[in-house]
Amino acid sequence: MLTTVKGLHVAPSITVFNPLGYPPKVNRKQPASRLDSLDGKTVYLVDSRFDDSVELLRQVQAWFAERMPGVRTKLVQMASYYGKDDPALWSEIRDQGHAAIIGVGHCSTCAPAVSTHAITLETQYGVPTVALHTDKFVKVVQSVIRMGGLPQAPLVFVPQPVMGKSGQELRAYVEGNDPCTGKPVMREIIEALTVGLNANQPGDEPYARTTPRLEEPDTEENLHALFERNLWTDHLPIVLPTEERVARMLAGTRRRADEVVGRMQPTPNRGLWEYTVEKVAINAVMAGAKPEYFPIILALAATGISARGSTSSSASVMTVVNGPIRNEIGMNCGIGAMGPYNHANATIGRAYGLLSQNLQGGSVPGDTFMGSIGNSCTYNGITFAENEERSPWEPLHVQKGFDPDTSTVTVFHGCRSTTFALGLRKDHWREHVRDMLLGTDAITAPVLLLDPIAARQFIDRGGFDTKAKLIRWLHETAEMPAGRYWDLQLVQNYIYPRAAFDDTHSPKAKYVGVPDDTPVRMFEEKDINVVVVGGEANGYWQMMGAHHKATVSVDEWR
Repeated sequence: MLTTVKGLHVAPSITVFNPLGYPPKVNRKQPASRLDSLDGKTVYLVDSRFDDSVELLRQVQAWFAERMPGVRTKLVQMASYYGKDDPALWSEIRDQGHAAIIGVGHCSTCAPAVSTHAITLETQYGVPTVALHTDKFVKVVQSVIRMGGLPQAPLVFVPQPVMGKSGQELRAYVEGNDPCTGKPVMREIIEALTVGLNANQPGDEPYARTTPRLEEPDTEENLHALFERNLWTDHLPIVLPTEERVARMLAGTRRRADEVVGRMQPTPNRGLWEYTVEKVAINAVMAGAKPEYFPIILALAATGISARGSTSSSASVMTVVNGPIRNEIGMNCGIGAMGPYNHANATIGRAYGLLSQNLQGGSVPGDTFMGSIGNSCTYNGITFAENEERSPWEPLHVQKGFDPDTSTVTVFHGCRSTTFALGLRKDHWREHVRDMLLGTDAITAPVLLLDPIAARQFIDRGGFDTKAKLIRWLHETAEMPAGRYWDLQLVQNYIYPRAAFDDTHSPKAKYVGVPDDTPVRMFEEKDINVVVVGGEANGYWQMMGAHHKATVSVDEWR
């Protein structure tokens, strides 16, 4: 309603809450002392084991051999995949070397890891270190070193991509200029190890410790523009989180408004942001959710799993609700359950997405989100209820150890690969399902999303009268020759380092070094899941590649 001031109609001002979480406290660190010169020194070249990183480092090593033969270089690889700390290697570098070059950071998770390892070498082991990245991740790693307490940590960039480039092309990177600074790459590397770094200055913490509770009063139109301008929305219309609306949402739980729910970050090493019940309620209001949905939204927030995770593979989440709360709030588990046809399904998923991007400190392409092609599933995170009543098997939450009368929510992560089929043919259904399994990306695992008609066909055709029997058969059927399996880039990045060097208990360790034609069982039984959903309009079903991340109780958030 417009108010009248001196004969003019003026839109009234309203007050809304700020939807952001609370930034982490930054603990300042000091870098290692720099070297006077690299001549006569040993410089370790540390391969992060991601997508041909070692090939670029080989060209750096060749450059030193030709241009600075007085510098000894030692090329080493981390003991496991890039995300795991390697104290044995760091100790070796400290004891036997003088400096380190670590790289290459050229994905949304390996780039933060590379700079985090560089900070560890600098501040815990006293080794002057420079992190080498590709230019697509400049904002990402600048954020990481700020949050890591060493904002002056040296960074050098080469063009993207590194993967698949010839030795000649990579040598051109090394001999060329940093695309971010325009300076010669090797000059930057040498200076990073030999020129003193600026000391931390008081007050240079990148984020204030607190976030405003309320925004300045303004008109509804201006506040909508503010939220859009600050990237606090998913670029769809939102409900402004006024004090009255947030109070109504908070009535959906017995928990205190100031109670801390959890922490979240877009990817490891970016810094965990903290949030309260009130902060979750603000984002639930923005999504258009109802107070009766709020316990599910709180349970999702409490997992600490981001629905706006920053992975260059463009992963999304999938959320499945089980137990009595499905019917209490009118969730859809039948026809159209995975689509936009139910208020609870749609707004719970949207609330999860909004709270993730705002409470973790952002989800901005090129900065806090690096999904190369994106994923339309992130709009509402594929949120639905399982059709327990029409399922021939135990529901998902019972499979995960919960009582049937407990209300739960389950988060899966991935949703990058999917295949679908209509029922099961009489003669070759086993081969058809095997083809679908081989089309699932090898580092996640299949989640079968079965219409009840398709679920019953698995019993009629295969005799799988329990989920366990079906899952065992899927595990045994998804086989690939070892030569092909180990040649998959994702397997090389994430599975091979663990299986070959790190974890002898890895289920894939037994396949390391076997003949190329040896069958490898791609997925472990514990990682395969089956969910029944749909309204029996037909026997269509899907296979979605996704990790089970968590199944948690909703009831404790009522």
